[in-house]
Amino acid sequence: PDPDRDPRLLPPFRVGDQVLSLHGSLLYEAKCLRVAEAACGAATEAQAGSLTYLIHYTGWNKNWDEWVPASRVFEYSEANVRRQSELLAAHQAQLPPALGSGEGASTSQGLQPGPATRRKRMRTEAGAEGREATRFRTDVKVEIPEELKPWLVDDWDLVTKQKQLFYLPARKNVDSILEDYTMAHMAPGMADEKAFAVVEVVAGIKEYFNVMLSTQLLYDFERPQYAEMLAAHPDTPMSRIYGAPHLLRLFVRLGDMLAYTHLDDHSLALLLSHLHDFVGYLAENCAALFSASDYVVAPPEYQERAE
Repeated sequence: PDPDRDPRLLPPFRVGDQVLSLHGSLLYEAKCLRVAEAACGAATEAQAGSLTYLIHYTGWNKNWDEWVPASRVFEYSEANVRRQSELLAAHQAQLPPALGSGEGASTSQGLQPGPATRRKRMRTEAGAEGREATRFRTDVKVEIPEELKPWLVDDWDLVTKQKQLFYLPARKNVDSILEDYTMAHMAPGMADEKAFAVVEVVAGIKEYFNVMLSTQLLYDFERPQYAEMLAAHPDTPMSRIYGAPHLLRLFVRLGDMLAYTHLDDHSLALLLSHLHDFVGYLAENCAALFSASDYVVAPPEYQERAE
């Protein structure tokens, strides 16, 4: 580093720094892997919080690594660790009591990540890397309805071959789709444990979408667009920006993630039944959620940047 460089131009965190990263409403221990160079050119940019960091969440698989804006990254300090505990306590206080056990807990614990379960997983997995293969399930798969399979192909063709981009922000974003599904399945008189299961599974789908989008749900051609959305909406979950095609891609990859969960076979089967119910909902509303008209041809300057 140049010792004469104005310290105001330096990013507040460096590669290798231990930090706390805000994801959803909780703070997670993390490590800074990279700093986006393009955002470090001016003191005004640093002051505006436009730096971007590649974050690895401590104790999680590298598949969870993601680029996050500076507004979500905090110093690993005693005060902030205390704040982390306060946020976790507040979050747990908001959960329905019935989720501590029974059907609701069985479905949601396998899908929704969080620091409380992360510590348990770290203890369970410590020193057990050699036994990973024995815990890995090879048959976990979310079945995609036949009505949706052509859209996966069309989506791939539109983006990778025709150089089109799904228009963002989406006319119907992921959060809105999940809210509509929840309302459609919260029938009057529904048993509390079933209602809680629907709410928690939907929350888990949203969490997985936001965590996996940048690393597993984008085609290379879409990455400049993602960077633009991140810069334009730094404090907005991407589930409020992206729509049905990217949500559908999640379910193609979700089986691989669930293969590593510690759920017993019954709980996993129950969770998969909820997920299949949701993709069935996407299939039923296919005409309203998926349309080639939602894609636009990327301008030449974008295509040059994406190559």
